[in-house]
Amino acid sequence: MFKKILIANRGEIACRVIKTAKKMGILTVAVYSDADKDARHVELADEAVHIGAAPSRDSYLQADRIIAACKQTGAEAVHPGYGFLSENEAFARKVEEEGIVFIGPKHYSIAAMGDKIASKKLANEAKVNTIPGWNDAIETAERAVEIAKDIGYPVMIKASAGGGGKGLRVAHDDKEAFEGFTACRNEARNSFGDDRVFIEKFVVEPRHIEIQVVGDSQGNVIYLNERECSIQRRHQKVIEEAPSPFISEATRRAMGEQAVQLAKAVKYQSAGTVEFVVGKDQSFYFLEMNTRLQVEHPVTECITGLDLVELMIRVAAGEQLPLKQADVKREGWAIECRINAEDPFRNFLPSTGRLTRFQPPKETMFSADTEHLYGVRVDTGVYDGGEIPMFYDSMIAKLIVHGRDRAHAIAMMREALNGFVIRGVSSNIPFQAALLAHPKFVTGDFNTGFIAEHYGRGFRAEDVPHDDPDLLVALVAYMHRRYRARASGISGQLNGHGVKVGEQFVVVTLGAGGKHVHTPVAVTDFKGNSGSSAVLVGANNYQISSNAQLGSVRVEGFVNDKPFTAQVERGAGKNPLALRVSHNGTQIEAMVLSPLGARLQKLMPYKAPPDMSKFLMSPMPGLLVEVAVQPGQQVQAGEKLAVIEAMKMENVLFAAHDGVVGKISAGKGESLAVDQIILEFV
Repeated sequence: MFKKILIANRGEIACRVIKTAKKMGILTVAVYSDADKDARHVELADEAVHIGAAPSRDSYLQADRIIAACKQTGAEAVHPGYGFLSENEAFARKVEEEGIVFIGPKHYSIAAMGDKIASKKLANEAKVNTIPGWNDAIETAERAVEIAKDIGYPVMIKASAGGGGKGLRVAHDDKEAFEGFTACRNEARNSFGDDRVFIEKFVVEPRHIEIQVVGDSQGNVIYLNERECSIQRRHQKVIEEAPSPFISEATRRAMGEQAVQLAKAVKYQSAGTVEFVVGKDQSFYFLEMNTRLQVEHPVTECITGLDLVELMIRVAAGEQLPLKQADVKREGWAIECRINAEDPFRNFLPSTGRLTRFQPPKETMFSADTEHLYGVRVDTGVYDGGEIPMFYDSMIAKLIVHGRDRAHAIAMMREALNGFVIRGVSSNIPFQAALLAHPKFVTGDFNTGFIAEHYGRGFRAEDVPHDDPDLLVALVAYMHRRYRARASGISGQLNGHGVKVGEQFVVVTLGAGGKHVHTPVAVTDFKGNSGSSAVLVGANNYQISSNAQLGSVRVEGFVNDKPFTAQVERGAGKNPLALRVSHNGTQIEAMVLSPLGARLQKLMPYKAPPDMSKFLMSPMPGLLVEVAVQPGQQVQAGEKLAVIEAMKMENVLFAAHDGVVGKISAGKGESLAVDQIILEFV
């Protein structure tokens, strides 16, 4: 077994590999860029080597520097994690040539599966179902139309070197096939330097289901069940689960056996994933093979009780797989939510900056630990007070739950999301909560078009209907009553002028069109020692109790004898007098007033928000890479004004209306905050 390994990655996956290595008694070496000098993976490793500037092309993609770091520290093996150089055949070969072990498949396996056209031909030869299509590079748009007609519409036009949704079009007729081919070819040339394009049948109501395989150097390969990854936004996975709520036992076995056949055909040694597209009739076709560890590997670890990183390390060290196919378990149900630094209410724009608060829910399962299953696990590479840099992907953490069955796992995940406190940057937690509550998700009736179909116009606060809106009002009133109880106990109050706490309140929330909604509430039977009250909202009575400390964001307790977790903050929103409550993805901001205070509040004049239409403001934190206009320039609606870059994403800002550019307030190369003014119109 290795004495020391280097992890050629960052963030949560680097931390995840380090934990398994520590469990196995192996020393670890981290590598880091300028932006990651204080990162969690650097702190967890036994040694750390600086490999370059913040952009990944100057650090984590520098193969020579990573190999030099191995030699400098005496690391005998490299774990590439996922992303960066994990599926780079040249890197794997170079590592092997230098006498260092690559903890992953051999370079020839990576090469065989790295090209979509070559991998489909190989899959055909290995008797793996492949989608009907034309697998050779197509030269002209006219030829593309002929091929599309032969296959039968709808068809999918794909770049051979594509990935991340680039170089991909669906065509339903000749015109779309002609235009789609041209667009894909241009995108592929610009993004990957490879303009080969192929065409295949488009599967209606497709599911994205993948099979986890592991092979060793003795030729043994097993499959570890499947993962359901159909909940995707713009071809990026959002929620993954294992097993799938859709496929039958027979389909599972057939997919698993075909995945093993393919892995054996390329002499696969390590953990890898064979991805399939599955039609609504359970017909399944090979999509591609990912020759690395997947982001969503924890759900497989939960249902099988295996540590996949440990298996990768053992196989790389030449050991035989410790189990046969018949020994693979499938117990319970696991779900993973990817918690990303993005603002779901601003069309998922990246959100970077300092994590002023990072308090994950209480963990009862841990990465690299298969002794503690059935519970909550958080895989992360960040910490309270740490920074989310603009140079890498947007993942803050992966939240994983393992329940007895699917309904139990969904309930656990909703509760875990309620208790996940992230402040300083926006996160997609409200969106995850909405997905988990959607009736079609709950029944397992979804495909890869689920998010596009149900949230095609973007995501808005009203897309998260709360199953009991009066409960939120009751929680606001209950917490306000606790704050008043503390105030009434403060010493040094003048005799006859002490704080008196009534029982009748009015909760004032902001409704549609900026109008205030007044809800009368009675809070009675307050008991300071147990922190309990009876709260009456309309006809609904809530007995609420909690021992949460005032001022802590996460509030846990009981409502009518059922446990709940919510987030409550005072003065966190626009109104310093208001309390903000978040529960099950829904958030309300409310003031709690006495009946007299509420009557007076109704007389307050409405203050209209200022008109900001003459300013161009940054919709997200990021780097201003271009200002495309000059002061005094006439611009028309739709004209490019500026370009902002963050988290591998470029965002072009266009003029919303005709106008004349006045003052330019930000310059090229400047780091912008959200809503920072870039320029103003005269």
